[in-house]
Order: sequence, then structure tokens, then C-alpha cells
Amino acid sequence: MTDLWRLPATELAARIRTRQVSAAEVARDALGRLDAANPRINAVVDHRPEDVLAQAAAIDATIARGEDAGPMAGVPVTIKVNADQQGYATTNGLRLQKDLVAKADSPVVANLRRAGAVILGRTNTPAFSLRWFTRNSLHGHTRNPRDPAITPGGSSGGAAAAVAAGIGAVGHGTDIGGSIRYPAYACGVHGLRPTLGRIPAWNQTGAERHAGGQLMAVSGPIARTIADLRLSFAAMAARDVRDPWWVDVPLEGPSVPRRAALCLNPDGMAVQPAVTAALIDAAKRLEAAGWTIEETDTPPLREPAALQAMLWLAESRRGLNAALHQEADPDASFVFAQMEALCPQADLNAFMDGLQKRATFVRQWMEFFERFPVAITPVSGELPFRDQEDVESPEAFRRIIEAQLTQVGLPLMGLPGLVVTTGLVGTVPVGVQLLAGRYREDVLLEAGAVIEAAGVPASPVDPA
Repeated sequence: MTDLWRLPATELAARIRTRQVSAAEVARDALGRLDAANPRINAVVDHRPEDVLAQAAAIDATIARGEDAGPMAGVPVTIKVNADQQGYATTNGLRLQKDLVAKADSPVVANLRRAGAVILGRTNTPAFSLRWFTRNSLHGHTRNPRDPAITPGGSSGGAAAAVAAGIGAVGHGTDIGGSIRYPAYACGVHGLRPTLGRIPAWNQTGAERHAGGQLMAVSGPIARTIADLRLSFAAMAARDVRDPWWVDVPLEGPSVPRRAALCLNPDGMAVQPAVTAALIDAAKRLEAAGWTIEETDTPPLREPAALQAMLWLAESRRGLNAALHQEADPDASFVFAQMEALCPQADLNAFMDGLQKRATFVRQWMEFFERFPVAITPVSGELPFRDQEDVESPEAFRRIIEAQLTQVGLPLMGLPGLVVTTGLVGTVPVGVQLLAGRYREDVLLEAGAVIEAAGVPASPVDPA
């Protein structure tokens, strides 16, 4: 019999709903895989087997009564440690928050439960969810299961590493500057950053976010198949009035022309040959399926990236400096110092000007998507970085943040982005980023499925 942990979420849910297998059997198998794989990668940093089995038993009881257990019935998923999950600490990778136990589920966790998912465990993040690498002074260092010499990405590095290693079929992640998209890329899986307002999010354990976080931070799924992204995205996006940004928009929009822009060097960014080759390969896969491809540049990304950093740091400078000093996490302290050096402190006028300019960029991008429903762009200008490379020197940090232009520039506009893994360069994953207009995740998933179907499926790997 196939190891159940190897199966995609869509197949697991179908088997559980039709009683081919019980949710309890799936949960026990998932816990066994966690025990076997996690010690080598430290992706899951908190899990309670008795809680997992109790959730699965409740799903089986619902099915036994002839009731609907939900579209994700019994599917094991993981939750990032920066989201509230009742009874668990919302640590965000901080010793300061190791006892910050949530009294209620955040909207995204509540929605996954309502869809029938079983919460398998909590996944690691860098301190303050600050980096494209995953190590902190509380939970330790997460490794990439494909190659421990490279980063698993961040800040949802634990989520992506877990999914890649078969620890759960779907991982919850968050993204304010690439924290879903980049870990998916680095671990060789798929990741969806939804449109602002698509998936409700809020933590009762924390204060309301300032303007930058409210405009740019989102939750979304990481998975090994595009179909699993589609399934979990729909579950996560259900209504929850606790998030005032949530928008009731259909998950499927009107049909669009099958036309994509191939953007090899967005806004002048430098791109390694292996990354360029992946972009051209993805474009050819779409073209073979009947899509029209045109090589062109994107609307601005460089200035949006600078404004994104300004808005985010304006929030962080107000409340993070004292916590940084108290936490004394060396990685976070170094990275934050480099970001501050690259982004002078803004006054009120600069902050207001940035919010005003945001509307211009949103307009330019939405007009672009009228011509090209999909844009094919690099995820990063480079293949996944050597692990912990960003804290080696200020020069290394500056090179890395330049390579991440497409990660940092997009959130200012609140736009969705999908990372599709396309293969390996040796042991190192490579992939592409697809962009579309607001609330057109359906277009991204359609194009992503075409690219996925023309390649080798992303199967779970045994950690190196």
C-alpha cells in the first residue's frame, strides 16, 4: 500500500470522504512521517499527537453520521508559528513570545478546521518572520530537505520544508515580502500569495498592524500540487468578519485570453542564466498548450520595492526596536540593521507620499494585466541562496535583497503571485513566478497547472 503521506490533499480527502481510508489512519501515517523526517530538518517545532488523533477521530465521527466532513476532510496541514492556534503559543520565532498562548484560532486556522483539515503541527520561522532564511534563538535552525547547503527560504521556511518532505500535504504561510513564494521556490514546491483581502487573517494575541502590514501582509498555501493549492486556497478564503480587509469576491472570474508576458529582467534586475532558462522553459510549456507568449518588461517594481520597505520599516521602527533589543537574536538584529541602512527613516510627508504613489503603481499594473492576463517573472534573480548567506556580511545582504526585487516589489500593490517549481539544477530547485491582476488567482492556478503538467511532479523527498 502506498504511504498515505505521499498522497496529495485532493486524493486524501476523496479517500477519506468515501471511507476508503479513515482520517485516523491518515493522521497516524502523517505523525509517523513527521517522526521520521522532522529530526533532520526541524521544520515542525510544536506538535501534539494526541490532539492530532482527536481531530482525526472527530472527522471520522462526522462521516459515520452521514454528514459532510468538508472539502479537506482529514487532510493533514501545518500552521506557521506566527498565526494564532487555540492552545498553542504564537511565538513568531521569539523567546519573548514562548508563553503567548492563543485563546482562539485565527481566521485562517478556523477556516481550515471548518473545511475538515487536521492541524498536524506548527512550523518554524525566523525571529520576527524577518528573513528569507529560517533560524531563530527559540526553535533553532530549519534545513532544506532537498539540500541542507541551501536555504529552505523564509519566513515560511518551516512550512515549505515540511511540505517538501511529506510532513503534511499543505502548509500555511504568510507573505509580506516573499515569505510564501520564496520558500516554495527554495524547497521545490508551489506557493500562492493571494490578493490582499482574499484570505482573512488576524491574531487576537497581537496588536493591530499599522498601515504597511495591513496593506501588504497576506496568508496563503504551500503545496506539492497546483490542485492542492486550489483546494486549500478555497478553504482558507472563507468569510470571517474579524478581518476588515476580507473581500467577498468569487474564486472564479470571467474568462481571459490565453496570453502571457515573458519578463526575463523585470525593471532591469540581473538574472542568472539558469533562472532565465527556467523562465523560457515555462513559457514554452504554456505556448505548447495554446498560449500566446510575448517578451516584454513589467511595470515598475524597483520603486514599489523601496516604498514597501519604507512602509514596513515605518511600522517596525515604532514597535520593533525595543523587542529586537530584548530578544537579542543575532540574525534578526543584523538583518534589521542592514534594512535600516538601506532605507532612511521617513517623515510624515514621505509616508503620505508613499501611500499616494501606491495608487499609481496599482493602476499601472492593472492596466498591464488588461494586455497580459499573466506575467512570467523570476522568483529571484538567483538560484536559492547558500544557507545563512544573508548574515555573512553587509555586502552579501545587499546582493541578496537586490536579487529579491520581484519578491519585495509585488506586495505594495496587494497583487497575487504564484510560484511554480519547474525542476532542479543539480540538487538545487528552480521555478518561476506568475503574476496576475487582483482577485485573479484562478488565472494563475490555470496557467500554473499547465506548467506543472508539462514537467515532473513535485513528490515528497527524504531529507538529505
